[in-house]
Formats: sequence, C-alpha cells, structure tokens
Amino acid sequence: MKKKILVVDDEVSICLLLDNFLSKNYEVVTINNGLDALIWLDSSIPDLIISDIQMSNMDGYEFLTKLRQRGFTKHTPCIMLSGKSESKERIKCYKLGAQDYLTKPFNPEELDELVKKNLYPIHYAIEW
Repeated sequence: MKKKILVVDDEVSICLLLDNFLSKNYEVVTINNGLDALIWLDSSIPDLIISDIQMSNMDGYEFLTKLRQRGFTKHTPCIMLSGKSESKERIKCYKLGAQDYLTKPFNPEELDELVKKNLYPIHYAIEW
C-alpha cells in the first residue's frame, strides 16, 4: 500500500507539479487551501503533508498551527514550501512544528530526499 501525501497549495501549477512528481511512488491528494485541507483531514490522515506558506483564506502558518492542535495530526510530518529563503521564516515554521522547509523553486531531487527522510526516518540513509 502506497504512503499518502497531502499537498496544500493555492498555485495549481505547483499542485500539478508535485502530483506528477510524487504520484509515481505515493498516493497524492492535492487541496488548494488550508481551510479545505483541515476539512479533508477530519476524515483522512496522510503519512506526510506538504504545504505552501503564502495562501489565500488561511496561510501556511495558521494551517500548521491548527494541524498541530489536532490530536490525530499532531505528529504528522509536515514540509513547508515558500518563496522566502530568509532564516527567520524557516525558524518560524520549525517553532510551529514543521519538520522541514523547502524554498521555491525547489530541486525535485531535494524534495524527494526530504519526503523519504520524513516517511522513512530510520531507513532513510543509503549508507550509515
């Protein structure tokens, strides 16, 4: 059974890109805003969440905060995507509970490594 990844991003092109890239190895669900993602999470629990920060209706910070306040998604790994590369943005995400932070435009190979690291943390490294 494939691991399930939830992608939350209001840019349709990013959702399509991530779906195309990740769906080879994972089941991918794309949702275009944080509010709808929280509703979806009422009935489903993904193995990993990839969320944009700058979104309409609810930004990624608020989405991440609400995600961590819910008992059943409290420990779901989350990778945040952003066009901002400043250290303070990364730190804010880490303090809110994100496992990783990736700057757009991102390298697909780096995304792949972050996904594997978060889905398979013990077996991630090829060589020890």
